[in-house]
Amino acid sequence: MNTKVALRPVISAWSAVSPYGVGRAAFTEGIGSQRSVRGPVDPEVWDSPDAQACLVPGFSIREVLGRKGTRSMDRVTGLAVSTIGQVLHDAEGNRVVQTGADSALVLGTTMGSVQSVMDFTRDSFTGELPFHVDPARMPNSVMNCAAGQCAIWHQLQGPNTTLAGGGTAGLLAMDYARRLLNHNRARKVLVGAAEEYSPARAWLHRHSGGATVLGEGCAVLLVEPLAHVEAGREPLAEVLAIQSRCYLEGDPRAALEASVRSALSSADVQPGEVWAAVGSAAGAKGADERATLREIFGDSTVDRVPAAELGDTGAASSALQIATVLSVAERNAEAAGKLALVSAVDPHGTVACALLRLAG
Repeated sequence: MNTKVALRPVISAWSAVSPYGVGRAAFTEGIGSQRSVRGPVDPEVWDSPDAQACLVPGFSIREVLGRKGTRSMDRVTGLAVSTIGQVLHDAEGNRVVQTGADSALVLGTTMGSVQSVMDFTRDSFTGELPFHVDPARMPNSVMNCAAGQCAIWHQLQGPNTTLAGGGTAGLLAMDYARRLLNHNRARKVLVGAAEEYSPARAWLHRHSGGATVLGEGCAVLLVEPLAHVEAGREPLAEVLAIQSRCYLEGDPRAALEASVRSALSSADVQPGEVWAAVGSAAGAKGADERATLREIFGDSTVDRVPAAELGDTGAASSALQIATVLSVAERNAEAAGKLALVSAVDPHGTVACALLRLAG
């Protein structure tokens, strides 16, 4: 194996906590069955304007992670901590991925926990004095709280980074992880993105004119150089290229097309060589995104992998779509060695895409 090939970043493990359930197996089954995950929002649990949402079924932080250290943990942190735990441990709870000073984490988000930020800010206005706030809530109000808690829970002692990228956060996190590996800042990187459902997020979505059903979830990928993949793990996909762009006007399609064509060019790939192209955005932006992909790749390539119908999962959307591609490839022998492109569009001005070569 030549040095250049040996240092290429590959995805060697993944898991997800999503409206399909907790863990990789639940996600793969959900993608395969394409069952609906939209359900009613219980008004006794959620002070929300939504009648329906796509929620992680029965997700309770204390039931999943235990009582110790979770008293003040918010939902987005619980989703991230539990998903990383799924990657690092097998079904019996045995540690299968060792971590330490060479293990980094890059976590994508929109703005951390919107609910925690709102609650803390409200206390500063409603308390007798502005500083009469619950100090236990303060750490949750910063966007890197979830990544910090993940590092503490799972002994991740390497670089710890949070990227606020909204819908493109998962792909931006992947690109950041690739740079960490290229500059020898880490030997393995956990790359993911998380978004919680909460009343605060639901009200912001409603008042900003959002028409899509909200969802939540987290997906985490283990990314490492091919040469460092340990026995017991197999490369699932090679990361060939990642590109991103900003768009200053209301229409992201030109920026998305430029990103996709740049990614293909950097990997010396023609559109006809791509086996599957998957978009991540929900609602009208998602329709425009898929229309752009169809213009570049054709209908059969865009329709080959079913999109995960999980609602608007915000920052988690592109990471969950990579998980979707990997779960489909796991069950489809035709995917071996093929190329897959995952794109993302955020309504606040960014687009991104990643080109993967699925394991053969």
